[in-house]
Amino acid sequence: MKYDLVFEGGGAKGMVFVGAMQEFETRGHQPGRLLGTSAGAITATLLAAGYTASEMLKALEEKQADGSSVFSSFMAPPGPFDSETVNNSAIRKFLHAVNSPLIPDFLEDKLDDAIVKQLAEGKTLRHFFSFIEKGGWFSADNFLAWIKGKLNAGNLNGKPRNFGDMSLRDFYTATGSDLSLVASDTTGKQMLVLNHNTAPDCPVIWATRMSMSIPLLWQEVVWQKEWGLYMKREMLNHAIVDGGLLSNFPIELFLSDLKDITDVMGLRHDNNVLGMLIDEEAEVPNLPQLAISESGMSLGDLQTVQRISRLVDTTLSARDKMVIDSYANLVARMPARGYGTTEFDMTPTRREALVEAGKTSMHAYFVARERAAASDTSFGIGDDVETDQDVINKRAAKILK
Repeated sequence: MKYDLVFEGGGAKGMVFVGAMQEFETRGHQPGRLLGTSAGAITATLLAAGYTASEMLKALEEKQADGSSVFSSFMAPPGPFDSETVNNSAIRKFLHAVNSPLIPDFLEDKLDDAIVKQLAEGKTLRHFFSFIEKGGWFSADNFLAWIKGKLNAGNLNGKPRNFGDMSLRDFYTATGSDLSLVASDTTGKQMLVLNHNTAPDCPVIWATRMSMSIPLLWQEVVWQKEWGLYMKREMLNHAIVDGGLLSNFPIELFLSDLKDITDVMGLRHDNNVLGMLIDEEAEVPNLPQLAISESGMSLGDLQTVQRISRLVDTTLSARDKMVIDSYANLVARMPARGYGTTEFDMTPTRREALVEAGKTSMHAYFVARERAAASDTSFGIGDDVETDQDVINKRAAKILK
C-alpha cells in the first residue's frame, strides 16, 4: 500500500523515524508524497532519494575519526569568518559607535577592530560572533556537507545518485519523488513549503538545511539570488529558519483539496495519509540513562546551549492539540521521552533504544489499523464535524497565511 507521509520536526529525536520506516518497509508499504519539517525534512529527503530503512540505519551509525557520532559534528564551532563579514558586522559598527573619552580615537578604533577580530577567529568566541551576526550558535556547515554526501552516495534504480547539486526541480525529475519541506521565512513572516512547484531553482540540500535550521541554535539561512523565486515572489536576502517555528506537523496540507493548497502541494492523490508524530510524553522502553562525558563536561552542559535547548524544545513541542487529536487515526506516535532535541551525540545504546521504540510503535499502529479494518470500524479521518473537508481546508489555508 502507498502512503503520503508526514514527518514532524524534533531535532535528534527524529532518529526514531528510522525504526518506524523499518516496520513500514517490512509490511510492504511504499511512500507516496513526502512532507517533512526539521528532522522530519531530513528523513523525507533521504526517502525521496530512495534510501531504505537499512541505509538510513547505517547512516545513523556513522563515526568520525575520533570515534564520536558524525551527528555530533553538526554542533561543531563555526569556522573563521571572512574579512568582509567581520568588517561589516554589527558588533564592529556598535563598538565604533561607542566612544570612550579616555582613549584616543585612532587607538580606540584599533582596539575595537582587535576585539572584533578575536571574536570572529577564536574557536570558542566564534560562537558568540555567529550568534549575534548569523542568528545561530552553530553554522551547520558539517550538516550541509553530510546531506550532500548522502545524496551523492550509493545507487537508485541501478544508477549513481548524484543528487547533491540538484535543484528541487531536477531532483524531482531524477527521482520522481514528490518532496515538500517546511521552512519559516522570518523576513516575510510566512511559512514556506519548498518543493519543485514552489521553489524549483532552490537546491535540495539548501531546502533541507533551511527546514532543519532550529532558531538560535544554527545560523539562519539567507536566500540567494541563484535560488530563484518562491511562488513567483522575490526572496533575495530573506532570512529562513526551521519550519517548526510556524508549523511542525502540517498534515492538513495532504488532506485539503483547496485550490490554494493544491497549487502548493500538487493535486491530491488516492494514497492513504500517515503522519509520524514525535511524542515527548510517551516512554521509550528500556531507556538507557544519559552518559557523563569522560571530561565531566559536555557541550550540553554549557548554560548558553542549555537555554537554547530549552527554547528549542518549547518551540518545537508546541502543538495545536485539537488539530492533532482530530486526525488521531492518521497519526502514528513515536515515543521520545527522555531524549533531547540537541542530543546528536547520543550513545549507541540510547540510539538503538530510540530506533527500536519507533519500530515497535509503528507495528502497534498498523495492528490497530488491521483490527479496525477487520471490525469494519473507520480508521480514517472520522465523522466528527470538526474534521469535515471544509474545516480541513480552513485549517490548511490558515497554516499557509
